[in-house]
Amino acid sequence: MNDDAPQDLDPLNTDDGSMSRRSVLRTTAGAAGIAGVGLGFGTLGSGTAAAAENAPAAASPARKGATMAGVPFDRRSTVRVGIVGLGNRGGSMIDLFLAVAGVRVVAVCDPVKDKAERAAAKVTAAGQPAPAVYTNGEDDYENLCKRGDIDFVYVATPWDFHFEMAKTAMLNGKHVGVECPVALRLDQLWQLVDLSERTRRHCMQLENCCYGQNEMRVLRMAHAGLFGDLLHGAGAYNHDLRGLMFDPDYYEGPWRRLWHTRLRGDLYPNHGFGPVANYMDVNRGDRAVSITSVGSPSLGLAEYREKHMPKGDPSWKETYIESDRTISLVRTAKGRVIRLEHDVSTPHPYSRINSLGGTKGVFEDYPARIYLEPDHTDDQWADFSAYADWDHWLWKEHADPPGGHGGMDYMLVFRLMQCMRLGLVPDFDVYDAATWTAPVPLSHLSIKAGGAPQQIPDFTRGEWKKARPGMDSQQPDE
Repeated sequence: MNDDAPQDLDPLNTDDGSMSRRSVLRTTAGAAGIAGVGLGFGTLGSGTAAAAENAPAAASPARKGATMAGVPFDRRSTVRVGIVGLGNRGGSMIDLFLAVAGVRVVAVCDPVKDKAERAAAKVTAAGQPAPAVYTNGEDDYENLCKRGDIDFVYVATPWDFHFEMAKTAMLNGKHVGVECPVALRLDQLWQLVDLSERTRRHCMQLENCCYGQNEMRVLRMAHAGLFGDLLHGAGAYNHDLRGLMFDPDYYEGPWRRLWHTRLRGDLYPNHGFGPVANYMDVNRGDRAVSITSVGSPSLGLAEYREKHMPKGDPSWKETYIESDRTISLVRTAKGRVIRLEHDVSTPHPYSRINSLGGTKGVFEDYPARIYLEPDHTDDQWADFSAYADWDHWLWKEHADPPGGHGGMDYMLVFRLMQCMRLGLVPDFDVYDAATWTAPVPLSHLSIKAGGAPQQIPDFTRGEWKKARPGMDSQQPDE
């Protein structure tokens, strides 16, 4: 019998958080049988399953502060940044913060001292003063957040830590941006919404795919009416990660793979959901109402382990329950349909699908192709490059951006820092973070319930009915 039984966690957990994060981490670490794997930011984490399903998914608790919709940053000449988590993601994103004028990296944090020191060396090499370095255990980020000379905290740690770190940053008066997903339970999403409203600090899901060149071009075309009335869209994270998830050097410890022992649903919806939600003005005139999910059997990781991992490897104590392919249908208040897919456990080419359809035609990515009336009438896909004039001003201003993922990472950092320097409203907010992440727990519940629809909360508490700007911004006057 497997020593590490799957933890089918309750994503509607509504406990009060009284169990400490440290105790949860250490309890689950022991249960998983991975003695010898350091805790740090590379551990398997919390996401605990203690409470019963005692609150309806669509319930909207009373607002504890004022809305953060349309709230601008305070203008500042220099944005002072603290970076928490300096592994593969954070260790590369620091280069982009250093590449943007008017940004200073004040502090860096990672319990792995070598990573923090390498990051600090990058800061001084860029001509900035040496940053404060926080390496004293897994909770030292709390001391970084307490500093009085930080405006923005960037979190790039394993998912298990995102909620607590975002919460701590806001409670210490900092705006915070978190790699996806921003949290893993509905009660945590509500807590982040409430904290953002109460502290008057923005909490953002830093969804880089919203800043892809194709995504931003489609966004502008959709808002200009080229697709007609919007009907449907699709997005995905279909990315073969089997080798990386079993690579102890790429992910520090087994934390990402272990989520496949805990939940059945879409673990990473943001890359696909965010851009399509922007096309459809979700939370800005429309809203995601419900999600229906189905999942295939979970076979891919076990088969990969059989072929590639020695019998003594700790992964043999794991039982995978995450569906190899999750397919979800999100319905909006206007009756539109968004299809989401997630598959990181089987062999296939990378695709985020990135599709949008309306009464005048359709766009599909991977590869990029388009068919719009009256431009096209021959039932043949057309070349999307012919629509380059519709590129967002960010891509016209930065035609060859630095950094990874085709430049979208730089666009995200540049635009966010620009909004903070100029005192602008951010392109997306805590309501978007919660909405784009809600499919994580809700797809799991839908699959458990045989595909029964799950209601998506109105995190805006009615503000979605008001049209307001989002990603389709106007170029500001510097």
